[in-house]
Amino acid sequence: MKPSYKKWGRSIIVAASLPFVSFLSTASFAGEAMEIGEIGVESNIAGLERVTQTLVAPPFLPVHEQVVKGAPKIVAMTMKIVEKEMEIAEDVFVQAMTFEGSNPAPMIVVHEGDYVELTLQNPSTNTMVHNIDLHASTGAMGGGMLTTVSPGQEAVLRFHATKSGVFVYHCAPGGTMIPFHVVSGMNGAIMVLPRDGLRDEAGNPVSYDKAYYIGEQDWYVPQDEDGEFKRYASPSEAMGDTFEVMKTLLPTHLTFNGKVGAITGENAMTARVGESVLFIHSQANRDSRVHLIGGHGDLVWRGGSFGDKPATNLQSWSVVGGEAAAALYTFQQPGLYAYVNHNLIEAILLGAAAHVSVEGSWNNDLMEQVVKPGPIK
Repeated sequence: MKPSYKKWGRSIIVAASLPFVSFLSTASFAGEAMEIGEIGVESNIAGLERVTQTLVAPPFLPVHEQVVKGAPKIVAMTMKIVEKEMEIAEDVFVQAMTFEGSNPAPMIVVHEGDYVELTLQNPSTNTMVHNIDLHASTGAMGGGMLTTVSPGQEAVLRFHATKSGVFVYHCAPGGTMIPFHVVSGMNGAIMVLPRDGLRDEAGNPVSYDKAYYIGEQDWYVPQDEDGEFKRYASPSEAMGDTFEVMKTLLPTHLTFNGKVGAITGENAMTARVGESVLFIHSQANRDSRVHLIGGHGDLVWRGGSFGDKPATNLQSWSVVGGEAAAALYTFQQPGLYAYVNHNLIEAILLGAAAHVSVEGSWNNDLMEQVVKPGPIK
């Protein structure tokens, strides 16, 4: 059931559906109405420049400025919900639910003070009801109740990006469907940059030469009695068996950007010695811990909060389930770096690993092979 809307003067009355909020023991909005005032909205956005953001598939970010001047903007984008089969490992398939067809969903980038205007489309070819809960927004359910769309529908949500940082967004259609949609791949992140850009622990401006978005996903793929991973024709067909695996809290696969090995080999992230790279890492469901083998977190914004001083010189950093973190590192040596979840069982056996290929000249002062391996003397 979708929320019903009635305009009453300059207010909107939203009759929220019971299924969406039934998982909350402290609130029930069934049969009630919430009055959402719009006082001041027209005057606040009047005259603001309106721009359209073209979303791109991770690990890349849309074109953006790090420092902006002038008034905030209305940043508009359209996001299409795509239900499709995805191969998450060799010969392992899931009935994924996605925003824009990728896992994670595309990174949105705006600046503090901007207004985000998101058109969410659920094509008629889909089979399920969806919505979007944006952790960057301020308001009950993160906009979820205002964006619940059945197949063949679209909704438009506008919110004021009042806090800077990196935030998760995900589908949250209500009750047990929330974890099912999230672990079926339906999550992403939005970066709200400070208008004057990022700053280090002393308050000095810092910038990045490149930025990459890594979305870590836990998958729960059912197996048959012979241990073979099962394959399904639709999300609804997979649902029952998937729930049984979900209840174990033991993922069968962990991926960075939708597939084991997705950011390795020819698809590895790239940099050059001397370049500063911003790594943005999200996990919508489970806790993780990030480590760049051979590198460090020069600056790490825990919880993705750009409004707080970053931690410095970390060897690993946590990403709590339902949040994102950002880390800046300036590469000093060339070579192939492994970017991993430093639960190494999860990285090596389940798939939570990526690569960064760095070009440049080797510095023997930082590391040198004094003697090559050979017989013990």
